[in-house]
Amino acid sequence: MPPLRTALLQSSGRLGDTAGNLKQLDEEAARAAQGGAGLLVTSEMFLTGYALDLQDVPGLAEEADGPSAVAIGEIARRHGIAVLYGYPERSGGAVYNAAQLIGPDGTALANYRKTHLFGCFEQDAFTPGDTPVVQADLNGLRVGIMICYDVEFPENVRAHALAGTDLLLVPTAQMHPFQFVAEQLVPVRAFENQMYIAYVNRTGPEGEFEFVGLSCLASPDGVTRTRAGRGEELVFGVADPELLAASRENNPYLRDRRPGLYASLV
Repeated sequence: MPPLRTALLQSSGRLGDTAGNLKQLDEEAARAAQGGAGLLVTSEMFLTGYALDLQDVPGLAEEADGPSAVAIGEIARRHGIAVLYGYPERSGGAVYNAAQLIGPDGTALANYRKTHLFGCFEQDAFTPGDTPVVQADLNGLRVGIMICYDVEFPENVRAHALAGTDLLLVPTAQMHPFQFVAEQLVPVRAFENQMYIAYVNRTGPEGEFEFVGLSCLASPDGVTRTRAGRGEELVFGVADPELLAASRENNPYLRDRRPGLYASLV
């Protein structure tokens, strides 16, 4: 299998401006495809912005097959690139903090609802998802999806490892003073679970929050293959199946587990 060149779009977009954010996504998808990427990953809630007023969230939320999903499907198809985007999903009477993966042909491949909601804003605005492992196949890799706070729970990432995830996509809204998550925790998660992790953050001030950037692609050998700075940026990294296979052979965490000793965890 050839390596999957992956573009990480570190941007907060425009708060409350879905049309403007779709325009930016179209432009960045073109740049990513021109840079040889087969996958573009955006930040948490990229479609609408994160720091929304609570009363605005239901009106900005869309169904998984709503008009923005159709527009992003067309963007993906036109540029021949898969797109993972964060958005507020409306389903029945509930609203979820969600992320959807669209294939390069414009087809929806997977939709994930954030399972661990962070802080009062998220807990007031959203319903937590109840499916921890959501995956799709892309370019010969098993791709999984999480959102921000989810990756800070080791059980969550280990569940993906046991389900065979090769590349974990984590759109995020990581804020000051928790930048150690991007700098230290994410590369460790990649190593201990023997997978690639694409962690894609927002940046700059937004409402009461200060997002820290530092998006990265961490590899299963614990190396950070690409790292953004603190501003808006499009960076590229590669998920290499050969490196993944070699790393899994040399690092036996998953083979050496003793699940019978871990009953107290559940």
